Amino acid sequence: MNRYRTIDLLVTVLIGAAFGVAFIGYGLLYSLIDPLTSAFAPAQGLLAGIWLLPAVLAGLIVRKPGAALLAEMVAAVLSMLLGSQWGWGTAISGLVQGGGVELAFLLVGYRRFTLPVAMLGGVLGAALEWGWEKLVYYQEMSWSFSLIMLGFFLISGALLAGALGWVATRALVATGAVDSLAAGREHARRPAAAPTR
Repeated sequence: MNRYRTIDLLVTVLIGAAFGVAFIGYGLLYSLIDPLTSAFAPAQGLLAGIWLLPAVLAGLIVRKPGAALLAEMVAAVLSMLLGSQWGWGTAISGLVQGGGVELAFLLVGYRRFTLPVAMLGGVLGAALEWGWEKLVYYQEMSWSFSLIMLGFFLISGALLAGALGWVATRALVATGAVDSLAAGREHARRPAAAPTR
C-alpha cells in the first residue's frame, strides 16, 4: 500500500527537519577541516555520505515512494534557510541526493529494504551529488583528482549513508519507536528468536 498516512508524512518531515538543523553544524565541520582537505581536495568526498542520511533513513523507515526525496529536500531547504554556506545550491544538492537514494528504492519496486539496497541508495545519491559538485564547484579540478574524489564519494555514500543509515534504522526499530510505521510493523511480524539455555 503506497498511500501516505498522516504519520508517514509527519515522520518523513521530522527526519528531514532534524537533519536540516544538524546539517548547519556539519557544514561548520567542513569549514574547520578546510585547511586539511585543501592539501588534497578529493578527500572532501570522504565526508559526503552524511548528507544523504535523511533520505536513507526515511526510505528505510517510512517505505513509501517519495519518502527519501521528501526528507532530503526538507533537510536541504531548512538548512539553506538557516544559513548554509552553500546558499541555493543546498536545495539543488538535496534534490540530487534525495533523487539518487529514491532511485535505489524504485529499482527494487519499494519491496526490499535491506543493507545492500541502502548502500546502493548511498552510492547512487553520492554519484549524482559528485556530478553536481563537479559541474558547479570543481570545474577546475583535474579529471584524475575528480575521479579520485568520485571514488571517495562512492565509499562514503555506501558506508556513511547506506550502512550507517541501515544500522541506525535497525536500532530505532528495536526500540519500538517506529512500531506504527512500515519498518516497525515488519519487525513486529518477525518470529522471536528461540531462547538460549
